Amino acid sequence: MTVTNHSRVMEFVLLGLSSSKELQPFLFLIFSLLYLAILLGNFLIILTVNSDPRLHTPMYFLLANLSFIDVCVASFATPKMIADFLVEHKTISFEGCLAQIFCVHLFAGGEMVMLVSMAYDRYVAICKPLHYMTIMSRRVCIILVIIPWSVGFIHTMSQLAFTVDLPFCGPNQVDNFFCDLPLVTKLACTDTYVISLLIVADSGFLSLSSFLLLVVSYTVILVTVRKRSSVSMAKARSTLTAHITVVILFFGPCIFIYVWPFSGYSVDKVLAVFYTVFTPILNPVIYTLRNKEVKAAMLKLKSQCLKTGRSALIRNVLFLET
Repeated sequence: MTVTNHSRVMEFVLLGLSSSKELQPFLFLIFSLLYLAILLGNFLIILTVNSDPRLHTPMYFLLANLSFIDVCVASFATPKMIADFLVEHKTISFEGCLAQIFCVHLFAGGEMVMLVSMAYDRYVAICKPLHYMTIMSRRVCIILVIIPWSVGFIHTMSQLAFTVDLPFCGPNQVDNFFCDLPLVTKLACTDTYVISLLIVADSGFLSLSSFLLLVVSYTVILVTVRKRSSVSMAKARSTLTAHITVVILFFGPCIFIYVWPFSGYSVDKVLAVFYTVFTPILNPVIYTLRNKEVKAAMLKLKSQCLKTGRSALIRNVLFLET
């Protein structure tokens, strides 16, 4: 970063979710449990998909990658937010702030495109079932995972390009629990109106284009399903409900924040918590509760773990007796 003659801000103060000291221990407990649930739920899906050969299909391969991105989305800011509940002065270094901006746009942008990849998988499975395994080859599946990370990286680098050379020499209070780019740019010691519009246009374009692709994809799928038997339509609806629910839960807050960025800060905080904490914890619940194959695989994994644990216990007992 180019250093100017301004007295550069070395750290930012994060105002967090609440200024109430009485609420801090309660929030610490709640968000610690939620973060633990995010890690357990998403890593359980990854472990289940990898351990059960019946789940070695394109759909579950993409689902496991979505779970990994969910862990990343929850981890770029939530651990620091939890730690900040225990301290009075919540600060983050300038470099740490840039790192959070980099991560949020990398992971959030990647998740948007990953949902599009999953929609494409469902489109091929439902609209072209006879050619599904031919089209969704291992090579195609890998490409469908690489594209979201590539788009997320390009997106976050374009966002950082608007920020790294801004002069920060005065105000340093960010009214959120992490460094959200629209809030940080407003602290710069220069007119950032044009830059703010470019940031909104960049994020808004990615959010809206991904959302429109998903709407078109699922519309085509539903129209195709309606032309077939009621049995296949019921099965497809059961599969699609989980996908569409996740899309709405993720894109709703993102589009609201970046297409209508001048809403109240308290609303922004609630929405930020929603897509960094609640969406990553809801995704495993939504996909597993409506999926018999995943639930069966988890029960099988549980029985294997219990069997392995009992065998290890018996060996230890026999060893001690000898």
